[in-house]
Amino acid sequence: MPLPETILAPIARALEARGYDSLTPVQAAVIEEEAGGRDLLVSAQTGSGKTVAFGMAIAPTLLGEAEKLPEAGAPLALVIAPTRELAMQVRRELDWLYAQTGASTAAGVGGMDQRTERRALERGAHIVVGTPGRLRDHITRGALDMSALRAVVLDEADEMLDLGFREDLEFILAAAPEGRRTLLFSATVPRPIAELARTYQRDALRISAASPGEQHADIDYQLMVVPADDRENAVINTLLWYEDTNTIVFASTREAVKRLSARLHNRGFAVVTLSGELTQSERTNALQAMRDGRARICVATDVAARGIDLPNLDLVIHAELPMNAETLLHRSGRTGRAGRKGTCVVITPAHRQRVARSILRAARVEARDIDPPGADAIDARYRERILTSPLLQQDVTEEEAENVNSLLANNSPMALAAAYLRLQMTARPVPEEIGAPEPEAPREPRTRERFAGGTWYRITLGRKQRADPRWLLPMICKAGGVTKQAIGSIRIFDKETIFEVAADKVDAFTRNLEKNGTGERNVTIAPVDRPAPKPPRPPKKKPVKAKDHKKRRSTDG
Repeated sequence: MPLPETILAPIARALEARGYDSLTPVQAAVIEEEAGGRDLLVSAQTGSGKTVAFGMAIAPTLLGEAEKLPEAGAPLALVIAPTRELAMQVRRELDWLYAQTGASTAAGVGGMDQRTERRALERGAHIVVGTPGRLRDHITRGALDMSALRAVVLDEADEMLDLGFREDLEFILAAAPEGRRTLLFSATVPRPIAELARTYQRDALRISAASPGEQHADIDYQLMVVPADDRENAVINTLLWYEDTNTIVFASTREAVKRLSARLHNRGFAVVTLSGELTQSERTNALQAMRDGRARICVATDVAARGIDLPNLDLVIHAELPMNAETLLHRSGRTGRAGRKGTCVVITPAHRQRVARSILRAARVEARDIDPPGADAIDARYRERILTSPLLQQDVTEEEAENVNSLLANNSPMALAAAYLRLQMTARPVPEEIGAPEPEAPREPRTRERFAGGTWYRITLGRKQRADPRWLLPMICKAGGVTKQAIGSIRIFDKETIFEVAADKVDAFTRNLEKNGTGERNVTIAPVDRPAPKPPRPPKKKPVKAKDHKKRRSTDG
């Protein structure tokens, strides 16, 4: 099927050279006649081809009737992305999409050398791609000239607001010329996004490329319920079952990423990590290792994996439950991209399967219940792959013939086949044993009577750390090995939060806390030494007497 004639000729040639013979729904929608020259508010799922979509959409605005762009000077287009990885990924996509227009691109992303970026901006660029904080800094310092901008694109706008970039975005949009086009792309359009659109867009065309019921239709969701102590074993066996499949494994904290990746590395897996504590160079090297095949498994936190696009990523494993439906969809959207099929395995301990099912329902996805792959099943799968290996179908080369004949002369075919089988099986990791999950306990009523005689605990996170019950409660439950039914009142103060644990769960909570810790660096949980805690008050300062003041001054002198 030929590409639509509405695509500008140099862009169409770039798409054909890249192997495009059709467009995704969002790509087709943004080049419709009614979208021409207008501001756009586009909602489309992750992996739907949004970068190519907005690249095509702004092309007529930048090129007009010409096939080549003028000499580079002040940028004509600005693309804002939430993370460094996504910004660099967008720049790579636009480089090949605009290759035949003579376009030059520049970046402005946190974690990179500002001097190098400023020199590139001084030389001139047609398109600048960057993150909100760094772009604002370049504008403030006069390095980024906004006067010639014809189009501004906000990519994954909902994530940028979630990450706290609203003030930076408003600053950048206010600095852009009034006559420019503004294209806003977002997976969802909650109220803050709608407000941003009303403020900074003019008569925007609303485009929805997929209905909520169709999102992630190319992903096969599976729910795996396991004993709490066997969760990491289930991750290992799932990776062995999907042998040679590029995979991303999500954990909730940096410490969990470290622990899980270390165990996978020890088991012989080619694994890299992505977490917030890595430098930009380390993150870039990890992603490159996945792209060039040196690693096939990436263990990551949610924030570190925002916006990344890894090629041929066919499997997503939720080693720890996501916080909510939005996070589930964001994580899962790393696979099943642009028409490819993908698999998503949600692993949950038995005592939290109600939570897992609730998150799946809220995300409007149906998951098949599956058992974790057992050792016998994995061994059988190993043998099947060995017997169907492409190596067995290859002809013997001249260089190999002498050694092959020697082997056949000195050994029976049966002995050679057995040796081949043993070598192949020895090279593969041994599967883990996984127990059967215990039946789910009936839900205990959340009544005040349950908390009579309970214990109050303190966690060293408060308002200054943006503490929120939505993410504090799962952290507390995980640290103490209890369900949310065991946690009563939660009170958040400036520097700490206190919470109530039911009397019948205090002993178990304390044991699990001593064994596991909180899972977060520099975060502690300890009992509060008062039955009805109140917000801590600053200690009263004793008045300094005159003679003490003189004595202190003479000592200081």
